[in-house]
Amino acid sequence: MPAVLPRLSVLHRLIWLLASLFLLAACSKPPPLPRLAAGDVVLAFGDSLTFGTGASPPEAYPAVLAGRIGHKVVNAGIPGETTADGRSRLPEVLEEARPKLMILCMGGNDFLRGAPEADTIANLRAMIELARSKQIAVLLIGVPKPSLTRDVPPFYASLAKEYKLPLEDKALPDILGKGHQKSDPIHPNAVGYGRFAEAIEQVMRQAGAI
Repeated sequence: MPAVLPRLSVLHRLIWLLASLFLLAACSKPPPLPRLAAGDVVLAFGDSLTFGTGASPPEAYPAVLAGRIGHKVVNAGIPGETTADGRSRLPEVLEEARPKLMILCMGGNDFLRGAPEADTIANLRAMIELARSKQIAVLLIGVPKPSLTRDVPPFYASLAKEYKLPLEDKALPDILGKGHQKSDPIHPNAVGYGRFAEAIEQVMRQAGAI
């Protein structure tokens, strides 16, 4: 009888470990996105990171992503735009593109110009709410601040949690930390944009969009 107890203990520890791994995987899964049907459009909305500065148009992440997921991805990136500019421009873009999903990647120019963080948050919140009021799902991209550490401000994760949005905030800091994947300190090159598109595709798949 005493010999059975250690075996039960090992079994219990194994069950606990498997349950913990399952819970960890469940917690890491992003909030769901609606599944894209044939003909549904994805809108890539942002600044130069969306436009593809540092690479040719076919190498920008929206073009690469379109090829990976088999859906039209509209590149609505304008270099130099702040979140305030994007907030003003978005209503017309949504009306024209009529997307099922919007990938929102903005904030870098706010950081470069020293815009108050509260204003950046308010503008991002307004764009998220506008899209959702039109039944357009949102995937949020966390943009790093231009610094040696390339930290993504915590407010991106806070907004994602508040609105239950999928968030991709790991790819850009990693890409911009590798010399062979960037064209300058704040923009990827063709290789980097390819990796960025791959990371966004992965989040979309995990969230059930494709």
